[in-house]
Amino acid sequence: MKKYLAIAGLTAVTVIWGGGFVASDMALESLLPFQIMAIRFLLASALMGAASIRELKSAGLREIRAGVLMGISLFVGFAFQIVGLQYTTPSKNAFLTALNVVMVPFIAFAVLKKKVSAKSIAGAVMAVVGVGLLSLEKNLSLGLGDALTLICAVGFAFQIFFTSEFVKKYRAVVLNFVQMLTAVALSAVSMLLFRETEFHVTAKGWLSVLYLGAVSTALCYLLQTASQKYVDETKAAIILSMESVFGTLFSILILHEQVTLRMACGCAIILAAVIVSNLADTQETPGAA
Repeated sequence: MKKYLAIAGLTAVTVIWGGGFVASDMALESLLPFQIMAIRFLLASALMGAASIRELKSAGLREIRAGVLMGISLFVGFAFQIVGLQYTTPSKNAFLTALNVVMVPFIAFAVLKKKVSAKSIAGAVMAVVGVGLLSLEKNLSLGLGDALTLICAVGFAFQIFFTSEFVKKYRAVVLNFVQMLTAVALSAVSMLLFRETEFHVTAKGWLSVLYLGAVSTALCYLLQTASQKYVDETKAAIILSMESVFGTLFSILILHEQVTLRMACGCAIILAAVIVSNLADTQETPGAA
């Protein structure tokens, strides 16, 4: 039962992150990339700190170190995604970011020698194909922005991997607070280095970044961490790839993006990938609760 609740939790995360695409687009109208990152992670840190103040008093060095590793990976993912987006198209950026789905099982194998089922690998590949249909345009050439985005995918892959490993040993609320605090510190340093220190934020910008910080970051990463205690890293990565499906859906509903047959096929393949990966787990562990 806990496994299915965890899957539902991860799915809820993808719905909220899908809405985050629209919020980010609105925020970028009056805020610069590292300004958005600094504000969203600062807000998330404050909320998580308030929620976990009792647990933080007894946080150990290993628990803090685990959260720092998660925070560094999270920052690398977001930072290289934003920088890469300046040199490539949004569609390529989304597709290459989604390659973390394929990277996660190989990281687990390389670090832990963890065996990955053929069906889980098939699900990961299907998810990438689906995101490709959903995101890529006719021009498939790779450039500087694409290379930077690949680094972003590595960052997100390690964040998912670290989350799956550390949440089994340490408290989710402590891990998330340290993760967000690490990310906001690195974002603030980057904001200074790139001289993004002047703020001219509109009301729409504040509302958008409030959603990104409180809902898309604080709530979602807490839910992701808690859910990954019961779902392995490969399956979690595949489920989280549904973010692109809901991102497309919200773009259609709110930004009135035109629907194409290829987009519909991409969404269908991603959903099929989630089903395949979960059927694989059910067949391998029929007695799991």
